[in-house]
Amino acid sequence: MTLPRPVRGVVFDMDGLLVDTEVLIRDLMLEAAPRFGRELPLDVFLSMVGLPYADSDRIAQAHFGEDFPLRAYFADVEQQVHAACEAGVALKAGVVELLDHLEAADLPRAIATSSSHRAVQRTLGPSGVLPRFQAIVAAGDYARGKPNPDPFLEAARQLRVDPADCLALEDSHNGVRAAHAAGMMTVMVPDLLHPTAEMHALAIAVTESLHDVVAMLEAVRT
Repeated sequence: MTLPRPVRGVVFDMDGLLVDTEVLIRDLMLEAAPRFGRELPLDVFLSMVGLPYADSDRIAQAHFGEDFPLRAYFADVEQQVHAACEAGVALKAGVVELLDHLEAADLPRAIATSSSHRAVQRTLGPSGVLPRFQAIVAAGDYARGKPNPDPFLEAARQLRVDPADCLALEDSHNGVRAAHAAGMMTVMVPDLLHPTAEMHALAIAVTESLHDVVAMLEAVRT
């Protein structure tokens, strides 16, 4: 796949793209639901992927019912996520190699996530990669979350790069929609969600891993 124009900055999603947390959260949410007397079908969980907390909360409440103790349920899940992050969650394949390539090419890097700044620190802090990003855009830094373009537009603003010159890397459908709406060159690296016809139409490429993104960028330079 050939990039349509030179890349001046790169914006990464976090969960499921940089770090293998989507699988962790999926398993913990599905396992916790029966302790609260309910079941969480996989398709309901997948409909939450990539959304801001408030939107995913509404989906969960609609599924479980108004009488379901949603706050207690999420507190239970969050406690287990915290413990897992303290133990260390694996980076996705190709993360370090891609960051090495971008640093060598002097391309600025940002994270645009629906998670909070505290969650970013908790999730990525132990890996040591956070200092390799020039900007971290998280919940609270923009008016509207994904699938709106606001997180990506704010990341481009902080990097001082035109959104059209940014490469956006996403694993979720809502993330791809957001990055495309921001006018960025969007690459989907699927995690839990399979690429649909819509994703193929919105993204300039769908790749198996971040190793493929390194190859794409190297092809531009040669």
